[in-house]
Amino acid sequence: MIEFPAAAVATWGSALVFVNVLIARLGIPIPAVPLLLFAGVAIIDHRLSFWHVLGAAVLGALTGDSVWFTAGRVFGRRLIHALARLSVTVEARIRRARALFVRFGPGIVAISKFVPGLAIITPPLMGTTRVNPAIFFAWDALGVTAWASFWLLGGALFERHLRMFILEVRRHGWTAIDVLVALALIYLLYRLIRRWRVQAPLKLASVTPERLDAMLRPAMPPVIFDARPDPVRQQEPYRLPRVMHIERNSLEEVDASAVEHNTVVYCVCPDHETARTLSQQMRDKGFKRVRAIKGGLDAWERRGYAVEPVPSHRSRSSEDPGRPGEPCEGEASFAQESGSVTLRAVASRRLLSA
Repeated sequence: MIEFPAAAVATWGSALVFVNVLIARLGIPIPAVPLLLFAGVAIIDHRLSFWHVLGAAVLGALTGDSVWFTAGRVFGRRLIHALARLSVTVEARIRRARALFVRFGPGIVAISKFVPGLAIITPPLMGTTRVNPAIFFAWDALGVTAWASFWLLGGALFERHLRMFILEVRRHGWTAIDVLVALALIYLLYRLIRRWRVQAPLKLASVTPERLDAMLRPAMPPVIFDARPDPVRQQEPYRLPRVMHIERNSLEEVDASAVEHNTVVYCVCPDHETARTLSQQMRDKGFKRVRAIKGGLDAWERRGYAVEPVPSHRSRSSEDPGRPGEPCEGEASFAQESGSVTLRAVASRRLLSA
């Protein structure tokens, strides 16, 4: 049992809130909400000051978000791809954040604090755009202030229920700190199990870039599909040789003759969740030999294999639906952006024209 003297709450309560929120904002899977709720109870008991705790929570969140925003500004899309290797859900979160950014602009920074999964990915994603840092931190401060106030006031509002919960916990020889630690461990275990359940079946249907390079040499190479969304393809206008673009909801457009061929799907995300999910959907529709490139387009590039320019929209529209696109004349070399401005295709027009 972890003992935490009552007198220490007034002395170290705000500091604990700062550290907890900072750790959570840096991406370590330790929830910050339970401590904010218990801090709300301590505020009702006059052991903590609301403004001190709120300031500590806001400062911790802003510090963590500034680290991610700066990293996104310095490393660009390479950071997003590195994050994607850590979780199979990052790609979906990136798509959601992009869609919200296009719709609401920088206000997504504040909204994301209340959307599960977006609070961590939004700061580095905004760092890769042309959003002015002052605008980002203004929206970020507004969002984290509203977020922290919501949970502190929630703890104060349900103070009686939380106090009854604490008394029940103490009857069993535990303390509130024990509960917080147990919740953190349960949350971490949940994340690990969720990651394993998603990755385990999909890993069975992957192909390495080296294996794909060897598969391209025989007389009947595999059919390769580019599963990247349009905004990503506009931002990174290059692809594997002799590929065709495919959308997740356009499998019926694929030529029936491709069903019997070896088929490979790729996207730009190193964790390639989209490609693997699409591969599973294609197998369900009758495709017999479908695999996803392990590591996606980035892994292919890192190993020095050839890429080609993506045809313009006009030339793509004239291609035969469901058949691999013809390679462009010659090969082109494309340098990956490592500067401060990436994700241009998902930024609002006002920001991009600035």
